[in-house]
Amino acid sequence: MATPLILASSSTIRRQLLESAGLSVQTVAARIDEDMIRDSLIAEGATPRDIADSLAEMKAIRVAERHADAVIIGCDQVLEFQDKVWAKPESLQQAQEQLGLLRGNTHRLLSAIVVCHQGQPVWRHVGTARLTMRDFSESYLAAYLARNWPSVGQSVGAYKLEEEGIRLFSAIEGDHFTILGLPLLPLLSYLTLRGFIEP
Repeated sequence: MATPLILASSSTIRRQLLESAGLSVQTVAARIDEDMIRDSLIAEGATPRDIADSLAEMKAIRVAERHADAVIIGCDQVLEFQDKVWAKPESLQQAQEQLGLLRGNTHRLLSAIVVCHQGQPVWRHVGTARLTMRDFSESYLAAYLARNWPSVGQSVGAYKLEEEGIRLFSAIEGDHFTILGLPLLPLLSYLTLRGFIEP
């Protein structure tokens, strides 16, 4: 019998990516206080890479506590800009401020995966992408948010590249799946190598 796969997330796009790859996966949201943990890690001087990795691990371990027989996939994504880690915008005004600051500049997205099996972390990966926003007008920014809020509030940086957010950018360097929050190819390679999915 195949080992059950559980995505420790309520992210629709991550679940869709896994299902589109032919995987049968359950989703179980990990109940952790991401903001508190992120703020604590920042206060301790953790790097953006370590923050993404730590949050992904905590999510995977929390779900693994209740599903020890399954392979748990924990994920997290952080946005790094001007040596700061950004969180999802909490309001339309904050989204407008974030996009105004990112406009005309390059930022990094770091997408972490930690896989737990039998309650323990057994594999991890952090993918990185660099994205450059074009210098769009204030009127376009206002219209973009009017059309796409509150949906983009679920994304760090207040954009969704798989939707109209693609129009905000002039250049992208990195894996498309990493930008969507799930570095899919390394994950599939690991799951296949370990025999968790059919080779």
